[in-house]
Amino acid sequence: MDLFAPTNVISMGKKSYCLVITDDYTRFSWVYFVRTKDETARILKSFILRVENQSNQKVKTIGCDQGTEFKNQTLNCFCENKGIQRQYSVPRTPQQSGVAEKETEL
Repeated sequence: MDLFAPTNVISMGKKSYCLVITDDYTRFSWVYFVRTKDETARILKSFILRVENQSNQKVKTIGCDQGTEFKNQTLNCFCENKGIQRQYSVPRTPQQSGVAEKETEL
């Protein structure tokens, strides 16, 4: 998972951040356009609940960087309650962020 921005081109909805979520197994990716970093927690929570409901599978692990959009009280509580483990990459090492980071480099 990766949040990058600001992009050079703002979307029609005036959103300049992009949240990329990639399933490590299937390599299927979802892209969400976000106005501010603060929206990330709400979108991620909604995404996890929807994916678990549609697939009858549980999200077990989330891999992301050390950004404050992923390390906050809202997501800490949510992941704790759902039993979701989070794996953080070492700071300033985009190559550890996995597939999502590599896709945003294109």
